[in-house]
Order: sequence, then structure tokens, then C-alpha cells
Amino acid sequence: MKLSDFLARCESSSEPAGLSPHLKALWFDRHGDWDSAHEEIQDNTDKLSAAIHAYLHRKEGDISNARYWYATAERQVYKGSLEDEWNALAEESAALAEISFR
Repeated sequence: MKLSDFLARCESSSEPAGLSPHLKALWFDRHGDWDSAHEEIQDNTDKLSAAIHAYLHRKEGDISNARYWYATAERQVYKGSLEDEWNALAEESAALAEISFR
């Protein structure tokens, strides 16, 4: 999926079908549903899921839990804005989804 396609889907108020767990979690977060975003991503074991999990805890303000998830993702704690981090994660997730669906 192209990032522009995902961002267009984010404009919809109803949950889009066919999103990867990464994109689905980010969609929920974009729509202010932190709990659903967390539920969607928390049981996944890949590094991108861990990075999204870290972002969610950083957004929540639980920095110690976020640090754990950044370490699990093998990434540094993100220093930029939450919006910039969301955009970077969306871009990475969309690229991965595009590769997965080829």
C-alpha cells in the first residue's frame, strides 16, 4: 500500500478493511482510539510492532514502558514530535504492506 493511499483511508471515519496490523493500529491512533491501537499491536512480536507499541506508550506518557518497547524494537527513543513519529511509522508500515501484498 502506498503511504498516500493509507493517509487517504485515515480520512474515513469508518475502519478500512484490509489493513495490516501495523496500519490498523496507526489508523485507530489517528482516530483517537489509543486502547484499540494498543490492543491491535500489543501481541505482535515483530520489531515494527514493538516500535509502534513504543510510540503508543510514549504518547500515553509512560516513558519507562516506551523505553522497554524501543529497546525491543532495537531503536533509539524517538526525540521528535509524536506527529513526526506517527508519520515515520506510517511510512514504514505502508512500505512493508506494499511489499507483503505483491
